[in-house]
Amino acid sequence: MSTPDRSWQGPSAPERLNILRNAESIAIVGASDKPSRASYFVATYLQSSSPYRLYFVNPTATEILGQPVYKSLADLPERPDIVDVFRRHDDLPSVLDEAKAVDAKALWLQLGSWHEDVARNAEAAGLNVVMDRCIKIEHARFHGGLNLAGFNTGVISSKRQVIA
Repeated sequence: MSTPDRSWQGPSAPERLNILRNAESIAIVGASDKPSRASYFVATYLQSSSPYRLYFVNPTATEILGQPVYKSLADLPERPDIVDVFRRHDDLPSVLDEAKAVDAKALWLQLGSWHEDVARNAEAAGLNVVMDRCIKIEHARFHGGLNLAGFNTGVISSKRQVIA
C-alpha cells in the first residue's frame, strides 16, 4: 500500500538480501564517533558481525572505531558496493551525486530517511535503492542475529525487566 507522498516501491526482502549478499564493502556517510548516534551503533554492529570492508565518511572526524575516516566518497581507496547514508533530508541529493561519481552499486537510506526524487534518480543511474530501513536490522534479520542486535529478547512487555 502506498500513500501519495510514498509512491516509490522499495526492494522486496529477497532483493534486499541479494544486495547485502553481493556487497563486499559499505561506506557509511555521516558516520559519527559519538556512541550515542545511530550511525555509531550500526558501524559497531557491522564491524563485529559482518564480513564487509567498512569505510567511514565524515568531513570532521578523523577516526571511528579504530579506523580512518574519509572526508568524502571520492577519497575512499575503493568503490563502495553500498553507500549507507546518515544525513539530513536536504543533503541526500548531494550524497547521491557523490555515490554516482564513485560508481557505487547501492544507495541505502536509514530508518526515517525517504526521498522519492533521490530514489528515482539513483535507479535511473543504475543503483539499487533501499529507503527507510536500517542496514543493521536487515543484516541481522537475514543472518539470524536479531538477538545479538538487541531484538528478539523473548520478552513482550512494556515494563522494565527486574533481574533477580
